[in-house]
Amino acid sequence: MIYIANDHGGVKLKQKIIKYLSKLGFKVVNLGTDTFESVNYVDFAKKLCGKVLEEDNNRGILICKSGIGMSIAANRVKGIRAGLCYNNKSSELCRKHNNCNVLVLKAKTLNYKKIVKTFLSTDFEGARHEVRVKSLDE
Repeated sequence: MIYIANDHGGVKLKQKIIKYLSKLGFKVVNLGTDTFESVNYVDFAKKLCGKVLEEDNNRGILICKSGIGMSIAANRVKGIRAGLCYNNKSSELCRKHNNCNVLVLKAKTLNYKKIVKTFLSTDFEGARHEVRVKSLDE
């Protein structure tokens, strides 16, 4: 399952991503705000992280104005590996090397389609990276 959440700064990008992923055949659950009224991004990050952790194959996408706040909030949740991605290559590597289960985007991401598609289609390489990822939860 793909979960998506945002604060007031990420409403427009979230709407575009939901439409894009729906066209690709993904089922997306919207956990974010749909208004531009100021909200606490931490609440939305925690809600999404809880859902992502329910099943191994779940993925999440978090969006706020800079991406930094959502990234910090998500990475405080044990078992979550959130990567703030700014281009296609960072999206690919956060999956291959870090087994990220949450993609974080800034609201003004230029090429969100490639970043999102790469994140969802890239597998974790395991091998030498497995030891590092496991050590994050120790």
